[in-house]
Amino acid sequence: MNDLFRLDTGGSGPPLVLLHGGFLDHGMWADQIPYFAGRHRVIAPDARGHGRSANATGPYRLADDLAGLLRHLDAGPAVLAGVSMGASVAVDTALEHPDLVRAVVVTGAGTSEPYFTDPWTVQAMSSWHAAMAAGDLEGSIDGFMAFAAGPHRAESDLDPQVTARLRAMARTTMAKHAAGEPVSLVPVRDTWERVPKIGVPVLAVHGALDSPDHLAMAARLAAEVPDGREATVEGAAHYPNMERPGVYNEIVGAFLDGLRR
Repeated sequence: MNDLFRLDTGGSGPPLVLLHGGFLDHGMWADQIPYFAGRHRVIAPDARGHGRSANATGPYRLADDLAGLLRHLDAGPAVLAGVSMGASVAVDTALEHPDLVRAVVVTGAGTSEPYFTDPWTVQAMSSWHAAMAAGDLEGSIDGFMAFAAGPHRAESDLDPQVTARLRAMARTTMAKHAAGEPVSLVPVRDTWERVPKIGVPVLAVHGALDSPDHLAMAARLAAEVPDGREATVEGAAHYPNMERPGVYNEIVGAFLDGLRR
């Protein structure tokens, strides 16, 4: 999809695509873009219906949108690094468009077919979705922020600047949508069954304070691909790249350096 908003640093370095979480936008990567731009062509798009990209007007798949953008930019194969929804898009793209993917970095997700069994996660998800179904914007933002804190902390425990950034991005994207609007997103099927066929290196970067379900799905992905590995960022939950950007950048940077060697 060529009309997705994206930040593209250009340059001749190998492409690194940063994929944001659901209801966020490319701004969540503000601490990564300048860090990696010195050695990589960094591309940070807004997914359809998020941030500065237009809402859907018909059926679509996020992996196909990303593939279309990468082909338009002549930016494949690329390393795809994603958090939450962005992680699932990265994996789906590796499954559906393997020629465009050099490696994958995930946080807080496995594929686009999640499953939730942990009581805290199930309750938090239920409350959040109930607010969205009711068209309660403030309640939807509050529900979303529960995952930013994770099951072991309150939102007040987060860095106020991180909280403000997350809330501002969530408000911008949630305000673009209305309760009861048609769901045009077409799912990618049989993703978990196909994960062992992913033939590129995969790194799962965990936020140690994330929910058990999100941690388990990312760990399962790393365990089931032929070339998978894991790393953990302490003192962070669902968005370790925002809470502990220095640690996250070092982990991902070492992974990228290994690919270059």
